[in-house]
Amino acid sequence: MSFCNCLHFILYFLLVLLAGHCNAVSGPEEYKTYIVHLDHSLKPSSFLNHETWHRAILRSLSKPVQDTDMLLYSYNHVMHGFSARLTPSQASEIKRCPAHIAIHEEKSGKLFTTHSPQFMGLRHSSGLWNVSSYGEGVIIGMIDSGVWPESQSFSEKGMPAVPTRWKGKCQNSTTNPFPCNRKLIGAQVFIKGSHAVGESDSPDDSPRDFLGHGTHTSSTAAGNHVPGASQFGYAQGVARGLAPGAHVAMYKVSSGGFIFESDVLAAMDQAITDGVDIMSLSLGFEQTPYFQDVIAIASLSAIEKGIVVVCAAGNDGGPNTTHNAAPWITTVGAGTLDRSFTATVTLGNNQTFEGKSEFPSRVLVIDTPLYYGKGDSDKTICRTGSLSENEVFGKVVICDNNSSISVFEQAEELARNGAAAGILISDLILTPDDIAELIRIPSLILPSSSGASIKKYATEAADEARVKIMRFVLTSFGTKPAPQVAAFSSRGPDPINPNILKPDIIAPGVDVLAAIPPTIPVQDFDNYFLASDYALYSGTSMSAPHVAGVAALLKAVHPEWSPAAIRSALMTTAYTFDNNGTTLTDQTTNLPGTPLDYGAGHINPNKAMDPGLIYDIDWQGYVDFLCGLGYNDTEMKAVLRQSQWNCSHEGTDVNYPSFVAMFSTSSPNVKNFTRVVTNVGDDQSVYHAVVAITYGMTVTVEPSTLTFTNKYQKQNFVVSVQTYGKAPPVAYGYLNWVDQYGHRVASPVVVLNS
Repeated sequence: MSFCNCLHFILYFLLVLLAGHCNAVSGPEEYKTYIVHLDHSLKPSSFLNHETWHRAILRSLSKPVQDTDMLLYSYNHVMHGFSARLTPSQASEIKRCPAHIAIHEEKSGKLFTTHSPQFMGLRHSSGLWNVSSYGEGVIIGMIDSGVWPESQSFSEKGMPAVPTRWKGKCQNSTTNPFPCNRKLIGAQVFIKGSHAVGESDSPDDSPRDFLGHGTHTSSTAAGNHVPGASQFGYAQGVARGLAPGAHVAMYKVSSGGFIFESDVLAAMDQAITDGVDIMSLSLGFEQTPYFQDVIAIASLSAIEKGIVVVCAAGNDGGPNTTHNAAPWITTVGAGTLDRSFTATVTLGNNQTFEGKSEFPSRVLVIDTPLYYGKGDSDKTICRTGSLSENEVFGKVVICDNNSSISVFEQAEELARNGAAAGILISDLILTPDDIAELIRIPSLILPSSSGASIKKYATEAADEARVKIMRFVLTSFGTKPAPQVAAFSSRGPDPINPNILKPDIIAPGVDVLAAIPPTIPVQDFDNYFLASDYALYSGTSMSAPHVAGVAALLKAVHPEWSPAAIRSALMTTAYTFDNNGTTLTDQTTNLPGTPLDYGAGHINPNKAMDPGLIYDIDWQGYVDFLCGLGYNDTEMKAVLRQSQWNCSHEGTDVNYPSFVAMFSTSSPNVKNFTRVVTNVGDDQSVYHAVVAITYGMTVTVEPSTLTFTNKYQKQNFVVSVQTYGKAPPVAYGYLNWVDQYGHRVASPVVVLNS
């Protein structure tokens, strides 16, 4: 019997050799990394474990693979199989092995790159922080770019002992010692895939973070309390993670900005083995069907073992761009905070204006001439080459709003001619990273509404126009509207399965202050690189660890809850109104958003602790969902990692806390959804259905009243969604279950018309 457990495999090669053509190719083939799925039930009993079987398969190939170099990883939990460096011909040989289920060439992906706990309502004296003891005893596994262990955010001060169930380790390097402690309890490296294609910039095999991404996300999720943290004075205060009492384990999968499927699979496989409770991934690959999506496949294995998997939705912006959207993953979009970083200017007429700025020095510009090049259109907009030192040297210069020139070019022109500072007028939506780059010269950005008053003063005062004072490094709170859906945040409908509403939820992801390595340049100022122990980063990479941290808090309070129950609690208690009391808006347009932008809404941790009802999903629920997608046996085996399963019913509906009804001109205009809710609130509870909808749809619920007589009792109901008239492309509403104790269990209902 061959290593692939098949006699005809050997006979095939004997016949080929006798025929005189041994899989010959016209020239040397290029080695590539392949992910190989195998039916583990066909492993010959002569092999002690799966890895020895995998190595034997590689040695049996016609051009034997040097398995010590070419076998990258052997997987035990996330899938059954391995990753290896193979030629296309060798990959074809493996396909003929009876144990073969699927094989594909691996793809690369990317990373999705203190006030936020307070913005989310967390307080020391009451609520979820207090009840959960800040997440004590929970282990969060971060799949990321490594971590900087010396950061104060990973101090073990006040931390309890490492849980006895923990099986992980702290991977040291001979050239770069790496200390773990009771906070940072594990750190391992998985970058063989990166090394194989020359995409790793890491000097060694240390879990140390040389990008900054992993340190930032880890400290956001579970960093310890650090007083006085800031980025050059901005956002100054106590930095802490969402679950400061939880333990952190880092699984490093990136050292050069790229990630590879083989590494991410290995990291998630090890995290399951080690015993993490929460898995957080601020990264992703190109969207593919679930049976080809390594994060979806690995996450399903984690969910089966009770591990909550939280993933970033992606930074692509626009519709149909969500990543990591399998229904067993909690998918997180990004929102803004009610905090802004500003500078102020006071004119000679005592008018004061506040604008956006992240100039990294607390400079004062005092009693300085104000220049505005009125009468010359190029000078008013500070076009490149339009100004001279004779005109603007040592002055504060106004640069007008114009679509043909960017604020960066304007700032460069001012710096080149020795201006003292700039007042840049722009109505464009600038990202935090854009604003942070405007540091060649002290400058602030004002909207046209404020800029008009400044230009009027400068014109009327002419040569007497002056700036009394400009002040920088200011942090303002209570910014309105907030939160908004971040411009970059990926939005639904999901490109793989629009029947599932994604993202599930949004959380703070813009200008989030968290720890970074002190070796990472934060800004380039006056020809010097500036470093900081804490920095402001933006992305769904930042929002995902917020949710991972809150999931850890909920796990500490409700250890019996499943991953689906925790996601349900987060979704059904989310809020959809900003601090103006209006529907959450889009940062790009300032127009009201929809659940396609923000999912169930913005995370509300304290409410999630007591959701009243939960929409739970067990393993069979996910199997039935996959059955309804029409996957063939090979595809089902790839995603389920099993050779046998049972489809108890057909259809892609799953017991999700949201509803998406898709209609076309040729389809019926009614769709029914069956849901089951579990009472996790008061024993004697009566819930009434309250429906709120927009034009073009109707929603009915049967029964409209649910009566519970004890905790953990389940009740079924059916939601019927119907369209009428000239329904818009997107209509939405909410189903709210309201009880006598104040619980409001909210689910978005979205209608997509095509």
